[in-house]
Amino acid sequence: MRFQVRWSGARVRSTREVAEGVRLLELEPEGGAIPYSPGSHLDVAVVVAERPEVRSYSLVGERPERGAYRIAVQRNGSGRGGSRFMRSLEPGARLEISQPQSRFELRADAPEHLLVAGGIGITPLVSMAEALARRGAAFRLLYCARFRETMPFLDELSRLLGERLELFISGEGRRLDLAAELDRLQPAGELVVCGPLRLLDEARRLWSASGRPAEDLRFETFGLTGHLPPRRFEVHVRDRGVTVTVPEDRSMLEGLQAAGVEVVADCLRGECGVCAIDLVEVVGEVDHRDVFLSEAEKAARGRICPCVSRALGRITVDAGHRNTPPPGSGSRGARRRARARPRDAVHSSGQEVADERGAVHAAGDRARAGGHGEGPRRALRRRGGAHRPHHR
Repeated sequence: MRFQVRWSGARVRSTREVAEGVRLLELEPEGGAIPYSPGSHLDVAVVVAERPEVRSYSLVGERPERGAYRIAVQRNGSGRGGSRFMRSLEPGARLEISQPQSRFELRADAPEHLLVAGGIGITPLVSMAEALARRGAAFRLLYCARFRETMPFLDELSRLLGERLELFISGEGRRLDLAAELDRLQPAGELVVCGPLRLLDEARRLWSASGRPAEDLRFETFGLTGHLPPRRFEVHVRDRGVTVTVPEDRSMLEGLQAAGVEVVADCLRGECGVCAIDLVEVVGEVDHRDVFLSEAEKAARGRICPCVSRALGRITVDAGHRNTPPPGSGSRGARRRARARPRDAVHSSGQEVADERGAVHAAGDRARAGGHGEGPRRALRRRGGAHRPHHR
């Protein structure tokens, strides 16, 4: 069952650019900020195209800063509009936020931790690195990006971690060799990854090939990243006899529901598999952005998770036949439609500006749905066996 999430009003205390295209926001909740565990996130009520929606953002730092939560929002011109909204907020603006939620946690008894961040994926790993450094734990943080000027928190992490921080900046000629780095990790060590889908795919492939326990891989990916750029595409619903055009700024699930095609959904982050429907035909390409389906299932093109996945061209689906997720690989709670989002939650005089980074938190090949939204999509750790989730 989904965790109960508490919401409260909050005020934007300050905003500032911490890297090229990345803005740090300090949010003061009514009643004060509470402690949280490393890797936690907030859900934030946003307004996109005059519609109330929810985005999730990782909390920066191991603890609140003088009574405020800190989140970092990256400019995302190809996103659905959440970051435009968040980046438009000025000090004094009011909005609604959830209490901190934890779905992306370190394994306390691991003899060594290897943290790998790609771009804005550094945000949840800052708190983890601070906590591990404070404990005197054995760990390294590998921070990857194309350009140095786009890397937030670089100076702070350099001062804190010293040689435990390693930079891989492709624009400067140094790329990450993840296979070599995994060879250096102790056999019982834990790998924690947050970044774009390609980084996650590589980590999952290498981890599986290494024969290491699935539960020792923890990951979070951005909620809307995929292998293909978001483009308008068509979905023909065979069992309903209707064809739906999905625009660039809407999900397939939203497009289907707006056309009156009922699709049951739960996590909205590609984690639980509740919304998975049959994929009958593909004319073009499918961009599987979920972390529920296995690589073999994605390659077979038999099912698709419309809450996050997209296509180029035209696909045919059957929304009437429901495939029940295998035991332990999906949501345990009651299936239901997309969760209600707070309405009229955000008030700002600033004009709308940038997008969400969502994330999925998971362990191994599959992950369970937590109680959470884009920005980071998250999932609970599964004990043993291949794990499906984020996006976060």
